[in-house]
Amino acid sequence: WDQFGSNTLYLKVLFADYDNGFAVLELIGEWNDALYNDIMFLKRDLIEQMMGEGIRKFILIGENIMNFHGSDDCYYEEWFQDVDADWIAAINFRSHVLKEMSGFGLDYFLASGGELDGMNWRTYAPQEFFNRVDGILGRRLN
Repeated sequence: WDQFGSNTLYLKVLFADYDNGFAVLELIGEWNDALYNDIMFLKRDLIEQMMGEGIRKFILIGENIMNFHGSDDCYYEEWFQDVDADWIAAINFRSHVLKEMSGFGLDYFLASGGELDGMNWRTYAPQEFFNRVDGILGRRLN
């Protein structure tokens, strides 16, 4: 697991496809914006670099995020605006974590729920996984 500036949250970049503009990130630990501003470090130190290289669709795998402590939605809103017509998908986040995120209005910026929960993502090759998520979100956005 790699550090990106957070004291409690770690990640792996499982796959980045710069030609097709998507990345798959797996997260583990405690997402704590209240004390450590984890979203700021994630956005500034990783996401912005990837976006500079053309990534505009992000798949966040959150089954190993144990809890979430929110603060405000400024960095999430900024990230959402930066991806423009594309998306940020939250896959397999625990229900209590999604509920905590929703309490801060983050469900407006992160697509989650429905078919994105309980997805057996390990059985897909990266491009197949992306196509599956993109298809789900394409139906939602239309």
